[in-house]
Amino acid sequence: MLPAGEKMEMKRLSVSLVVVLFLVLVLQILSAVDFDPYRILGISRTASQADIKKAYKKLAREWHPDKNKDPGAEDKFIQISKAYEILSNEEKRLNFDRYGDVGENQGYPHQQQSQNRPFHHFHESFYFDESFFHFPFNSDRRDSSDEKYLLHFSHYINEILPDSFRKPYLIKITSDWCFSCIHIEPVWKEVVQELEGLGVGIGVVHAGYERRLAHHLGAHSTPSILGLINGKITFFHNAVVRENLRQFVESLLPGNLVEKITDKNYVRFLSNWKKENKPHVLLFDHMPLVPLLYKLTAFAYRDYLSFGYVYVGLRGTEELSSQYNINVYTPTMMVFKEHVDKPADVIQARGMKKQLIDDFLSQNKFLMASRLTSQKLFQELCPAKKSHRQRKYCVVLITGEGDKYTVSYEAFLAFALANTKDTLRFVHIYSNYQPQFGHTLLTDDERFHGKSAVVILERRNNAGRVVYKALDEPWSGSEEDNFILLDLLDQLRTDPGILSSDTILPDLNDELAPVFFLRWIYSAIDYISDSWDSLFHSNCDSSDERDSPPAKKDENPPKGEKNDTSFTKDNRIPKKGFVEVTELTDITYTSNLVRLRPGHMNVVLILSNPTKTPLLQKFALEVYTFTGSNCLHFSFLNLDKHREWLEYVLEFAQDAGPIPNQYDKHFLERDYTGYVLALNGHKKYFCLFKPRKSEEDGDAPGMPCDESDLGEVRGKSSSCSPGARSVKNKLNKLSLWMERLLEGSLQRFYIPLWPALD
Repeated sequence: MLPAGEKMEMKRLSVSLVVVLFLVLVLQILSAVDFDPYRILGISRTASQADIKKAYKKLAREWHPDKNKDPGAEDKFIQISKAYEILSNEEKRLNFDRYGDVGENQGYPHQQQSQNRPFHHFHESFYFDESFFHFPFNSDRRDSSDEKYLLHFSHYINEILPDSFRKPYLIKITSDWCFSCIHIEPVWKEVVQELEGLGVGIGVVHAGYERRLAHHLGAHSTPSILGLINGKITFFHNAVVRENLRQFVESLLPGNLVEKITDKNYVRFLSNWKKENKPHVLLFDHMPLVPLLYKLTAFAYRDYLSFGYVYVGLRGTEELSSQYNINVYTPTMMVFKEHVDKPADVIQARGMKKQLIDDFLSQNKFLMASRLTSQKLFQELCPAKKSHRQRKYCVVLITGEGDKYTVSYEAFLAFALANTKDTLRFVHIYSNYQPQFGHTLLTDDERFHGKSAVVILERRNNAGRVVYKALDEPWSGSEEDNFILLDLLDQLRTDPGILSSDTILPDLNDELAPVFFLRWIYSAIDYISDSWDSLFHSNCDSSDERDSPPAKKDENPPKGEKNDTSFTKDNRIPKKGFVEVTELTDITYTSNLVRLRPGHMNVVLILSNPTKTPLLQKFALEVYTFTGSNCLHFSFLNLDKHREWLEYVLEFAQDAGPIPNQYDKHFLERDYTGYVLALNGHKKYFCLFKPRKSEEDGDAPGMPCDESDLGEVRGKSSSCSPGARSVKNKLNKLSLWMERLLEGSLQRFYIPLWPALD
């Protein structure tokens, strides 16, 4: 028997519980009543699907959190997405019209519901018992810890996808009214806290509000968990427990990231620095398996460093531990550069943290005198000048491969070790692999033939412009050479003007690419051809061009000749008003984009049949000054033929909105004429130029045509009509955009796969 006081207390608790449950139920009912998808989208109850889609697209662009900075934009966007989700599905819409409720269990059986709903709240690969969940919940009751990890489609495409080449991501797909999602929440929070500290990226996708992203990821049920690495998606199919998720992330990583090192192979491993052109890192620890933190670090720095692991408790590592005086009880990390007998840098710490390792490795990413093997490495080692206080000078040894050049290289390396400074970077380059580099900087080739040379340079921009000074005599590494170079560097600290020569450097070949050998042969052939051509024509080009009249246009080209190549081609010296522009068709699409060589870009003008002539004329004038770059190609895409391809690509650029007041007769067909896309086929991204309003930059009424606008187009006649001027004005400022493209300062929009043009 319970005392009377306890009975009264239990009655009060029971009454309180009932009241609370009643209030929650009332609030949910009121919330359902207040939610009117028709009112949110601003449409009538008789609106067609086309009207619904049009209203949704307009509101979604206006309230998308990536574009609208209003504090309530995200909530508004969620409401808009939810309203569209209901009204775009005829059964859900009918259900709402009949019952005034968004509940999905009314009006049709459960089996039918599961077939029509885009996301099913069950998961055959997750093992747990959810029978004790009986109380509904909604998004307001979700764990707030997920909020900072929420992903939107544009954020995923432009940031998360490219970042997956530096670290793996663990992504959870969740939704409202998902009981299983709540069950895995404690395990998910624990795993997130652990893995994020090790360097794993975390993401959460709400399938109800980001259906496009969820479908893009291939998730059709909630909860789902997937891994993303190197742009590739892998789904998790196992019990949701900490150890399984940890093993899943580890399984995403390549298996050859870290080499096991013993007394037998450590000399070979450390000696590979020259072949791989990388410092080598050794971690000494008493754990038999390579720690996950170390594997993740190796993945993040794999382009810069090679990693080895020494299990100090294993027999066969005693010589190695003794050689470098290792404390077997404390994890030790060593970086080796050009000298294998002595580490360049060391850290020791109990329980190494990610931040400590990142700081240590970021200061040791390069050799003391790295070899320039690609344009990307050149840009990292010798960054372009940003301000007078951020100058970086590169001291470059132009040498050859083989024993003949060993003495001069060793002397240069010793000089680099003795004169390391924050403002100096020492590098070397093989002239037989990068012939154009040496020929551009060394004007007297005969004096340096078969010998090494030293050049001090500063990069001024990302378009290849450098200022430099070469040592007058070949570099032999003698004491006199050391004094001369040291004196020049001392003068440089007070007088940057001693770098008196100025030139444009061609892009370096990528020596480590699989097809480098063939590309190097082609590059050598092109260079020899260029040299022969300039030698043969040097005495006659100027007089011929000055005295002879301009070539007449072919008024009646042969029947078999296509006019899609709108401008004549001159591979050597582009003539004013002539630019080679090819049409992007299903025939040229693969070679001009999908299989475009690394480092090359195709600048594509969007036009239509009526705007073809004026836009091509203006396009040629705007891009003419950039035709000297070997890595740029120019094409045009006919909007009348390939609108669907263009609109698919532009979906990956959230800000690619329409030009105001320039819609075609179909409300969703925007006027994209005058858009320009710079497409990087190899890295799968593009930069976007959107034309300005014609009123802002247009010619005044009655203004005569500028003669410079009358660029010759093969098979086309130029136009001076006001309509043509208005069309041409769309490409005003394109040349400034092209400058930013070459500088690398434009926003990049990544795309997972180039769609087929047809």
